[in-house]
Amino acid sequence: MSRKKLSWREKLLDNKGHPTVISINDEMSLRWGTGTVVIPAPIEVNEIMRSVLKGELITIDEIRRRLAAKHGTNIACPITTGIFAWMAAHAADEAEAAGARRITPYWRTLKSGGELNQKYPGGIENLRARLEAEGHTVLQRRKRYFVEKDGL
Repeated sequence: MSRKKLSWREKLLDNKGHPTVISINDEMSLRWGTGTVVIPAPIEVNEIMRSVLKGELITIDEIRRRLAAKHGTNIACPITTGIFAWMAAHAADEAEAAGARRITPYWRTLKSGGELNQKYPGGIENLRARLEAEGHTVLQRRKRYFVEKDGL
């Protein structure tokens, strides 16, 4: 018996019991310090990404800060936040391919330091085209691409 493959949107809506706030244990404290960490729900990450207006940008680090503040924790999990941003990008791409006009503007969500996320749909070419169409300047440094700093 085979299970139906979930769409990206369905995956985004499956919160798997999150958000969850947990204490930072001894092993995690080596990397994250002490206190609490929130493992967000995927849709929370999408909502923050969706709120970024044309001409504006956000980094994964800023998304994590907003999630931590929302849940009253010291940090938001960097691993799940990054995975859920990637899911949101693919859900938006899927919706756009199906004809949706208003999608989560995933191209406005950058990695730390303003770097484009080559794992988002369409890769660097798609992201660069969308960002430049909104007035941003994309610079290449070796094999990596960044939005010029004045946008952050």
